[in-house]
Amino acid sequence: MFEYQKSHRFFAQIASGMEETGAAELAELGAQQIEPDFCGIYFEADHHTLYKINYQSRLITRILAPLIKFHCYHTDELYKKAHSVPWDSLFSVKHTFAVQAVVSNSQITHSQYAALRVKDGIVDYFREHAGSRPSVERQTPDVWIHLHLENNYATISLDTSGGSLHRRGYRLESVEAPMPETLAAAIIRFTEWDGSQPLYDPMCGSGTLLSEAMMKHCYIPAGFLRKKFGFEFLPDFDAKIWQEVKTAADQQIISLPAGLVAGSDIDSDAIQASRKNLSQIPGGRNVKLQVLDFQDIPNLENQVIVCNPPYGIRLKQKDSIIDFYRKIGDFLKQRCRGSLAYIYFGDRQLIPAIGLRPAWKKSLKNGPLDGRLVKFEIF
Repeated sequence: MFEYQKSHRFFAQIASGMEETGAAELAELGAQQIEPDFCGIYFEADHHTLYKINYQSRLITRILAPLIKFHCYHTDELYKKAHSVPWDSLFSVKHTFAVQAVVSNSQITHSQYAALRVKDGIVDYFREHAGSRPSVERQTPDVWIHLHLENNYATISLDTSGGSLHRRGYRLESVEAPMPETLAAAIIRFTEWDGSQPLYDPMCGSGTLLSEAMMKHCYIPAGFLRKKFGFEFLPDFDAKIWQEVKTAADQQIISLPAGLVAGSDIDSDAIQASRKNLSQIPGGRNVKLQVLDFQDIPNLENQVIVCNPPYGIRLKQKDSIIDFYRKIGDFLKQRCRGSLAYIYFGDRQLIPAIGLRPAWKKSLKNGPLDGRLVKFEIF
């Protein structure tokens, strides 16, 4: 019996700074005994809840099911423990797999070598028990195995999500520096947009914010377009319960009213990418898109405005950044009266350039960028 089967306890990976919000979402989806930690959240769940979280969570990156836990001071111990796991109860030589490793504050310091030793243990187990070995596929394996080694204590887990949940499946095309889907979903959640006002993104790029907004409003599960999940490889996977979870969630989907969600961008390639990406989502063609400079928009009064403007990395011309953000502020003040604006700043030092007093600021990291989501109330 594996560790997760004894405790019914799992670990949800999430972007740093989103732990509290992620914990609230997990509670909404039925998780129990929720304990936020650094870059993740421990929780308890039965089969139904585990499948539901994987299918419907908009914020979580992946859910790990611990297989074994042990003290570990040397890579030979990693190999021996990995070799002792009955891997053929999880997958076969016909499947591909990959190993990810995170190592910190331990005598083993090299994460890639640690992952290699776990991989060797898995391969040799299959050679001894099946006469052949499964292949390693580093990009899109059938099975992801995860090693977490901290303070000389190791946990080897199976990724029940089957790869990062931020890959919804709708992004077929993108523009430079696209926003992760999970970050866009967090932004939409913080707006508390309920569909009573139109939502507009005047710098929509490849349409990630628009996609996440319409999926949330229409109750489209975040995993609706995913073709497989890692929990299907668990030895106690229940196909009947999974089908019940999926059917119940899919039956909640509603259509998007025309004109409720819309966006524009000055770049025609971005609009083309948005259109193609949104077309992958049921009802996505009801999102109105147009090629338009935000400064040419007549007005956006009494709406919810959400956007991720270009910043230093994307604008490249540093001398123009401050002026660009001043123009955004002027646009909000002059043409967006009665609206609420939620602007994501990849560079928080640009916030004062808007020239408006923030109603609040929330820290939301985007990879290495310590960004801020800022709410402006336009009177």
